[in-house]
Amino acid sequence: MGHMIESIARERGHEIVGIIDPTLVSDDCSLVIDFDSKAFKSADVAIEFTTPATAEANIRAAWQQGIPVVSGTTGWNAQALMEEDQQIHEKKMFVWKSNFSVGVNIFFDLNKELAIKMSEQPQYTPSITETHHIHKLDKPSGTAKTLYNDIMSAAKPLNDVVIESIREGEVPGTHTVTWDSEEDTIVITHIAKGRRGFALGAVIAAEQF
Repeated sequence: MGHMIESIARERGHEIVGIIDPTLVSDDCSLVIDFDSKAFKSADVAIEFTTPATAEANIRAAWQQGIPVVSGTTGWNAQALMEEDQQIHEKKMFVWKSNFSVGVNIFFDLNKELAIKMSEQPQYTPSITETHHIHKLDKPSGTAKTLYNDIMSAAKPLNDVVIESIREGEVPGTHTVTWDSEEDTIVITHIAKGRRGFALGAVIAAEQF
């Protein structure tokens, strides 16, 4: 994701002042920096895609330097940090989404609207299936959790919504919401063709700062 974000940001006319990545060394990339560097402090915004174990520490380190953060890391309690951001900062310093893809966010809207309609049809039972590559650490995906929360809020189904998580091959991400009844089945699906859409959405979000 880091390489893709860097590429898209440059395509859109932005300057990359530095990259924070402990797996890189200066011989590999002249832009490798740390949070205390002059280069990092000069940034307008940081884009964070790491791991659930490191995301919060990275965001707080950026905050200490007065740098707002756009984060796409899933599998951790981002909501709590967003609420803290609202309480302690005069202006927004943190934006998080379970998925920055433009198409996925349209899919979220469709899911909400469908769930509202289905709240009047108790004979239907909702379920979610998400499929990702074998390297994805969190299960279920952040996108699936968002779909789940929106269904539970809008439809208030009688039973809990089952989420099936599949890890296979190099699948970028497929999410399916199914409403099943004895009479028929309604299905909506979003299929990511690659990871570029996630990166593009994150850069567009960063442009708001």
